[in-house]
Amino acid sequence: EVRLVESGGALVQPGGSLRLSCAASGFTFGNYNMSWVRQVPGKGPEWVSAIKSDGESTYYAAAVKGRFTITRDNAKNTLYLQMDDLKPEDTAVYYCRLSLMSSGTWYDFGAWGPGTQVTVSS
Repeated sequence: EVRLVESGGALVQPGGSLRLSCAASGFTFGNYNMSWVRQVPGKGPEWVSAIKSDGESTYYAAAVKGRFTITRDNAKNTLYLQMDDLKPEDTAVYYCRLSLMSSGTWYDFGAWGPGTQVTVSS
Protein backbone atom coordinates (compact mmCIF):
# COMPACT_ATOMS: atom_id res chain seq x y z
CA GLU A 1 0.00 0.00 0.00
CA VAL A 2 1.37 3.38 -1.01
CA ARG A 3 1.73 5.66 1.99
CA LEU A 4 2.89 9.28 2.01
CA VAL A 5 3.16 11.21 5.27
CA GLU A 6 4.00 14.89 5.18
CA SER A 7 5.43 16.82 8.12
CA GLY A 8 7.20 20.05 9.01
CA GLY A 9 4.43 22.58 8.52
CA ALA A 10 4.05 25.39 11.02
CA LEU A 11 3.07 29.00 11.60
CA VAL A 12 5.90 31.25 10.41
CA GLN A 13 6.34 34.97 9.87
CA PRO A 14 6.75 36.45 6.39
CA GLY A 15 10.35 36.12 5.28
CA GLY A 16 10.84 33.01 7.38
CA SER A 17 11.81 29.48 6.37
CA LEU A 18 10.47 25.97 6.77
CA ARG A 19 11.58 22.53 5.66
CA LEU A 20 8.87 20.06 4.79
CA SER A 21 9.44 16.31 4.71
CA CYS A 22 7.50 13.47 3.13
CA ALA A 23 8.08 9.92 4.30
CA ALA A 24 7.19 7.40 1.60
CA SER A 25 6.50 3.69 1.95
CA GLY A 26 4.78 0.83 0.15
CA PHE A 27 6.48 1.37 -3.20
CA THR A 28 9.97 1.68 -4.68
CA PHE A 29 10.48 5.37 -3.97
CA GLY A 30 13.60 5.72 -6.10
CA ASN A 31 11.71 4.64 -9.22
CA TYR A 32 9.23 7.51 -9.17
CA ASN A 33 9.23 11.20 -9.93
CA MET A 34 7.71 13.17 -7.07
CA SER A 35 5.99 16.51 -6.65
CA TRP A 36 4.81 18.89 -3.99
CA VAL A 37 1.37 20.39 -4.47
CA ARG A 38 -0.53 22.77 -2.21
CA GLN A 39 -4.15 23.56 -1.64
CA VAL A 40 -6.08 26.32 0.05
CA PRO A 41 -9.73 25.97 1.09
CA GLY A 42 -12.12 26.49 -1.79
CA LYS A 43 -9.49 26.07 -4.50
CA GLY A 44 -8.08 23.14 -6.43
CA PRO A 45 -4.59 21.79 -5.85
CA GLU A 46 -1.71 23.91 -7.16
CA TRP A 47 1.46 22.24 -8.40
CA VAL A 48 4.53 23.67 -6.64
CA SER A 49 7.59 21.66 -7.56
CA ALA A 50 8.77 18.33 -8.96
CA ILE A 51 11.90 16.22 -8.95
CA LYS A 52 12.94 13.36 -11.18
CA SER A 53 13.37 9.90 -9.69
CA ASP A 54 17.16 10.17 -9.57
CA GLY A 55 17.08 13.67 -8.12
CA GLU A 56 19.06 15.10 -11.01
CA SER A 57 16.38 17.41 -12.41
CA THR A 58 14.07 19.76 -10.54
CA TYR A 59 11.16 21.94 -11.63
CA TYR A 60 9.34 24.83 -9.98
CA ALA A 61 6.21 26.87 -10.41
CA ALA A 62 6.92 30.50 -11.21
CA ALA A 63 5.42 31.58 -7.88
CA VAL A 64 8.07 29.74 -5.86
CA LYS A 65 11.09 29.64 -8.15
CA GLY A 66 14.16 31.03 -6.41
CA ARG A 67 12.59 30.62 -2.95
CA PHE A 68 11.82 26.89 -2.70
CA THR A 69 14.17 23.94 -3.18
CA ILE A 70 13.02 20.36 -3.70
CA THR A 71 15.34 17.48 -2.87
CA ARG A 72 15.06 13.79 -2.12
CA ASP A 73 16.97 11.07 -0.31
CA ASN A 74 16.22 7.78 -2.02
CA ALA A 75 18.11 5.83 0.63
CA LYS A 76 15.73 7.20 3.25
CA ASN A 77 12.60 7.14 1.05
CA THR A 78 12.07 10.81 1.87
CA LEU A 79 11.17 13.89 -0.14
CA TYR A 80 11.92 17.41 1.08
CA LEU A 81 10.87 20.96 0.33
CA GLN A 82 13.01 23.78 1.68
CA MET A 83 10.95 26.95 1.69
CA ASP A 84 12.69 30.29 2.17
CA ASP A 85 11.46 33.90 2.08
CA LEU A 86 7.94 32.70 2.77
CA LYS A 87 5.04 34.95 1.82
CA PRO A 88 1.44 35.03 3.08
CA GLU A 89 0.32 33.65 -0.29
CA ASP A 90 2.30 30.47 0.43
CA THR A 91 -0.24 29.63 3.14
CA ALA A 92 -1.76 26.25 2.25
CA VAL A 93 -1.81 22.58 3.06
CA TYR A 94 1.17 20.97 1.33
CA TYR A 95 1.09 17.43 -0.06
CA CYS A 96 3.71 15.21 -1.65
CA ARG A 97 2.55 13.21 -4.65
CA LEU A 98 3.76 10.64 -7.12
CA SER A 99 4.10 12.39 -10.45
CA LEU A 100 4.75 12.05 -14.14
CA MET A 101 5.53 14.56 -16.84
CA SER A 102 3.72 14.55 -20.16
CA SER A 103 4.16 17.15 -22.88
CA GLY A 104 5.92 19.46 -20.46
CA THR A 105 3.20 19.33 -17.82
CA TRP A 106 3.42 17.60 -14.46
CA TYR A 107 0.57 15.35 -13.39
CA ASP A 108 0.26 13.85 -9.93
CA PHE A 109 -1.49 10.62 -9.13
CA GLY A 110 -2.06 7.96 -6.51
CA ALA A 111 -2.79 8.17 -2.82
CA TRP A 112 -2.96 11.40 -0.86
CA GLY A 113 -1.26 11.79 2.49
CA PRO A 114 -2.70 13.88 5.33
CA GLY A 115 -0.77 16.96 4.22
CA THR A 116 0.97 19.48 6.43
CA GLN A 117 -0.33 22.98 7.14
CA VAL A 118 1.91 25.94 6.37
CA THR A 119 0.67 29.30 7.61
CA VAL A 120 2.60 32.47 6.85
CA SER A 121 1.39 35.38 8.93
CA SER A 122 2.67 38.13 11.14
